[in-house]
Amino acid sequence: MKSKQANFIGILILMGLLTSFTFDNNLYYTTNGKVNFQSEAPLEIIKATSNKLAGILNITDKEFSFAVPMKSFEGFNSPLQKIHFNENYIESDKFPDATFKGKIIEDIDFKTPGAYKVRAKGKFSIHGKENPMTIRCDLDITKSEIQVSSLFNVLLKDHNIEIPTIVNQKLSEKIDVTVKFILKQKK
Repeated sequence: MKSKQANFIGILILMGLLTSFTFDNNLYYTTNGKVNFQSEAPLEIIKATSNKLAGILNITDKEFSFAVPMKSFEGFNSPLQKIHFNENYIESDKFPDATFKGKIIEDIDFKTPGAYKVRAKGKFSIHGKENPMTIRCDLDITKSEIQVSSLFNVLLKDHNIEIPTIVNQKLSEKIDVTVKFILKQKK
């Protein structure tokens, strides 16, 4: 049941993203991108993964919009840790998604296959707090798809996520995030 619900939520997010763009053959999208995060603190390493990243890129104006449901993360050290993540830190019922919307800075020809290093500049929002962010990304462009990968950090204090003193040795203030997905052309 949870899998169907997560898929449905992902589809709703993508539909919402799609309605904000003009339809043409320059739209590329994903509904199953992978997001990993890791907190490496002195007493504990916490890792979790979601395969529910949904998003769209318009290669004409280089604008993009991506979202991942926070409740879709799996792989914590314990079921209780996942509950604390969703209820105490991220407050997923109140702030269900992390989003990143913006534009690719570099001028590249998306119709020319090859490997490119670009910067995605926009607004990153998590826990209801939106901040400007520039993320370096590797693109591998083929005739039919765009593979995207990125590694960046999120500081909890930048998003009003507080670490209680009792767990400050188990939860890092800086979270490492890895994103990998394939964008396919909207037809």
